[in-house]
Amino acid sequence: VQLQASGGGLVQAGGSLRLSCAASGRTFSSSGMGWFRQAPGKEREFVAAISWRGGSTRYGDPEKGRFTISRDNAKNTLYLQMNSLKPEDTAVYYCAAASRFTVPRTLEHEYDYWGQGTLVTVSS
Repeated sequence: VQLQASGGGLVQAGGSLRLSCAASGRTFSSSGMGWFRQAPGKEREFVAAISWRGGSTRYGDPEKGRFTISRDNAKNTLYLQMNSLKPEDTAVYYCAAASRFTVPRTLEHEYDYWGQGTLVTVSS
């Protein structure tokens, strides 16, 4: 699976962005998918994950209620809708595929394919 994340940019606090992750390869529609982020000077952290059909999702605590992960298997695309953005959401956001799993996974080592990242900057 090859992954290409897009949709990042500069937004004011309280604003919204929608990230997209275009996937190529046959395993996208049968893989659990996730979003992670890495802020400057910090470790990469889990943001959200979704099952292969989209029926099950998981979120990191800071994102609950503000972010929504979704997928369109017909378009081979993963999404992350981010609302009520805060300056602390500033980070490079990565999409990833966990091809060994169909359910949402939260640990980095469970993901075997990664996109290149897209930068989200939230100004105060």
